[in-house]
Amino acid sequence: MREGGGWVTVVLTTPTLPRTMLDILSITGPIYITIIIGYVCTRLGLFGKADMRVFGKFVINLALPALLFNSLSQRPLAEILNGRYLLIYTVGSLVAGGLGLVWARLVMRQNPTASAISAMGMCSSNSGFVGYPIALLTLGPVAGVLLGLNMIVENLLVIPLMLALADRGQGAGSHWVQTLRQSLVNLVRNPMVMALVVGFVFALLQVKLPAPVVRTINLFSQASGALSLFVIGGALVGLEIKGMLSPVLHISAMKLLVHPLSVLATLLLAEAAGQLPMEPAMRAGAILLAACPMMGIYPILSHKYGQEGLSAAALLMATAASFVSISTILWLLHATPGWLG
Repeated sequence: MREGGGWVTVVLTTPTLPRTMLDILSITGPIYITIIIGYVCTRLGLFGKADMRVFGKFVINLALPALLFNSLSQRPLAEILNGRYLLIYTVGSLVAGGLGLVWARLVMRQNPTASAISAMGMCSSNSGFVGYPIALLTLGPVAGVLLGLNMIVENLLVIPLMLALADRGQGAGSHWVQTLRQSLVNLVRNPMVMALVVGFVFALLQVKLPAPVVRTINLFSQASGALSLFVIGGALVGLEIKGMLSPVLHISAMKLLVHPLSVLATLLLAEAAGQLPMEPAMRAGAILLAACPMMGIYPILSHKYGQEGLSAAALLMATAASFVSISTILWLLHATPGWLG
């Protein structure tokens, strides 16, 4: 454009907000597209529900353990044993679980056992199948450390505690401690817990594996991301929400909103008191993983208590709704100075 005898260059720019949201959708989009592909392939009969269980076993027993070991063993112990993160995420999750118990009893009018199962869904994230892929795309290599730390909180504390409360609610108060102990014994046999322990030992001793072994472990760990999301999609086939809309909405909203808000409040209170400062990636990771839908085995854990139908429906709704909630949280983290922006 000509102006005053000279040329003025007019630059058309896209507003910051849409451009940022497109960046966010470029992160979350592939994750949920992969889930949809798993759903469609299973719905069309290319794979069966039984195949999803096989794929899931591969992820749980081989791919995720390899990922955990690979992420932990190659870092200094001081970097991965982040006590500040463990404390903040634990307190935030327990606060969400406590609020969930009260909400389920007073608002949803559930009995003690059902309340414990609902609360478990409100405070236990799908850190491996959903949280890790999101953290990897958003935060990079630190995602493996976040996964390992979350596995400690969820598998060694939150899940056993909620299952023990559910057993106590069934009138098994005389042996609920034994149930808690048995849950911990079963976890010791879990391949992911084994990988956590071995990974910590290798980090402590600074053991270096031969290159062929490292590459083999890498091959298995790289299979975890896409396959875990594919399994989530296939597992959603056949789940229904009919007749359970109100309690499903309660559980899903508490998981996707209250859990990350509880972790955020714990983090901000600790930092306001001048305690437990964390680097931006770990702070953002705590919020992101808390914002994930509940774990994929939630309906399986609920089966013993007759709550598998409600749990499966809540898993379906929370997984679908998390596309919007996680995308929004990612945008807020990017837009807020000191987090991801």
